[in-house]
Amino acid sequence: MTQHTATAESPKAIDEATAESQDKALAVVQRLLKERGIRARCHHTISLGLFANRADEVTWPNRPLRCWLDRHPPELAVIGSQGGYDVTVTMGPRSGSYLVSRRTDPEPQVVRREHPEKVVDLIAESMS
Repeated sequence: MTQHTATAESPKAIDEATAESQDKALAVVQRLLKERGIRARCHHTISLGLFANRADEVTWPNRPLRCWLDRHPPELAVIGSQGGYDVTVTMGPRSGSYLVSRRTDPEPQVVRREHPEKVVDLIAESMS
């Protein structure tokens, strides 16, 4: 899956409560964008692993299974007029601020969580 964030590194896994909190913050921005007629979709990424102990010769399903699930920060991808992603919004891992990554900016712009309308203004500005 293609990653849309400005950084080249994979985002660190987060716990379920953090993912839910970030998702709610991004939903506020998505609702404000929808009011302005700007399309966006929220992407949720998980890493799921499932493996069996291969030390014995017993075939699955009798083999003990182990699994893990990692959640990664959600991303709000804003869909441009050509159908591609022009802007991506994520949440700062420590600050909880919005990180607005525009295609034209080398670094994401930071907007405090209390001001989702400023995120929408930045997005609208880049769409015009």
